[in-house]
Amino acid sequence: MIRHGYIVLAVERGNSAKTDTRRVAPVSKAVCATVLAIASEQSQHGLTARKMTFDDRAFDFIPWAQPLSDPRTAAITVRQLLNHTSGISPEATGVPTDGTWEFILGHTGDPGTARLAFDPGTACGYSTHALNHAALVCENVTGLPYDQFAIQALFKPLGIERWWFLFYDGDEKQGRHPSQAMGMSARDLARIAYCMLHEGRWKDRQVIPKWFVEATARPSHDVKTPEMRWKFNPQIFSLGWELPALHWGPGDRTGEGIPADAREKPGSGGQLIAFVPSLDLVVTRQTGGSGE
Repeated sequence: MIRHGYIVLAVERGNSAKTDTRRVAPVSKAVCATVLAIASEQSQHGLTARKMTFDDRAFDFIPWAQPLSDPRTAAITVRQLLNHTSGISPEATGVPTDGTWEFILGHTGDPGTARLAFDPGTACGYSTHALNHAALVCENVTGLPYDQFAIQALFKPLGIERWWFLFYDGDEKQGRHPSQAMGMSARDLARIAYCMLHEGRWKDRQVIPKWFVEATARPSHDVKTPEMRWKFNPQIFSLGWELPALHWGPGDRTGEGIPADAREKPGSGGQLIAFVPSLDLVVTRQTGGSGE
């Protein structure tokens, strides 16, 4: 926990907050979206292989997905991959979250990945597969595998020391690529949140685009029907991050008492990355666990 630039609380129960880098579960989705924002910003300045904005069609940047298993997929935007409104393999359908690239891209004939669960932009279904698609978008835009670009554009500038990425295998067409899944220590996750807290700046460098930090402060889509799996208010989802103050109550997930400007990405097993500008506060937790 970091307040006013100082570590004010550090709790370790058998693991090191500095060196333990077990899988951070869905926290990696916020990292992936942040990396993709950097790629988009760099692309506007001619620093990448291709130009990309979040409103572009995502599958224009995923050649490995051709031919598309569902023609509706062509309309999905990059933004919809990041805010769980794409229709790609919602976790509510019971589709495994890991697998080969053929499976994730809908080329094995499994209806869970071959067909969209809903027309893009019409509903909200929390989707790990969608963020794995985003990692491929990043690779095509930057000309670098997702992990290499993340290291170069985000991790190294912030002084992050320890990480790893989960790779998926593919056939001769898809090949082997990094997914969005990763491991990182709580201390290093805090560097990312601290940079977001300061509008994307780290020392004298704008590492994360300011427009992205500002965009995460509000919902990034217009869907109002409850999220398919947990029945959350879909408006909590904003470009890979979440807005905890917008959780419906009563219940375990309520926004009562949470500052409106708080952003977080919780993960299975109690994993967490969060920052609250109005409190000058960063909180991260890495348990390496899954489940409740």
